[in-house]
Amino acid sequence: MDRQLNDRTLKAFSVLLSYPTQELQQAMPEIGGVLASETRLTAAARRDLRPLIEELGARDIYALEEDYVMLFDRSRSLSLNLFEHVHGESRDRGGAMVDLLETYRAAGFEPATSELPDHLPVLLEFLATRPAEEARDMLADAAHILAAIGERLGKRESAYAAIFAALVQMSGEVADEEAVAEILARPDPSPDDLEEIDKIWEETEVTFGPDPNAGCPQVRDMLAQMDPPKLRHAKTAAE
Repeated sequence: MDRQLNDRTLKAFSVLLSYPTQELQQAMPEIGGVLASETRLTAAARRDLRPLIEELGARDIYALEEDYVMLFDRSRSLSLNLFEHVHGESRDRGGAMVDLLETYRAAGFEPATSELPDHLPVLLEFLATRPAEEARDMLADAAHILAAIGERLGKRESAYAAIFAALVQMSGEVADEEAVAEILARPDPSPDDLEEIDKIWEETEVTFGPDPNAGCPQVRDMLAQMDPPKLRHAKTAAE
């Protein structure tokens, strides 16, 4: 039997992978409780998530923001835009994002963010509203990407790596080793190597996406959806 259409764990992961805020820090006890009670994860996976929960709840907010930017914004190899790892900047990426956005809208889900449709926090927020089997299938499709990002985060000794391992586990799939290796074979410069990063980002940036004036979803709105077991038909733009 499918879980109710409000997956608190996927919602929690969506929030954890969003840009750190003081509001997020205040919510860490609740989020930590959700993850600690998730029976789809092994005891080891739940344990591995604790350092991230503690770090996000206790560290200086400016340090958290800096680390987030260094990892996910400056490191293209760690991009949270999943199609980046599949299509790069090819024309196929735009078509894939149109298809994904249509999938969202067909389910009554309208992302209230300026992020691209393939942004992992956006995808997880959507999957939190879908039947369990559908959510697992979509996670399984991305398992090799999630595994590759997680491995790179692990090499950087980042606590965020635990989220990606947990998502692969929740997909019920073993990531394809060849597909993971193909992603890992691509350049992965240090975020401090500005010259190398500039070379990688020389390609034209994709400009497809929702209304850039929409703003990012408020963490409080996302957390508020963790409790009522109902499918959200539409989400208004954040204040």
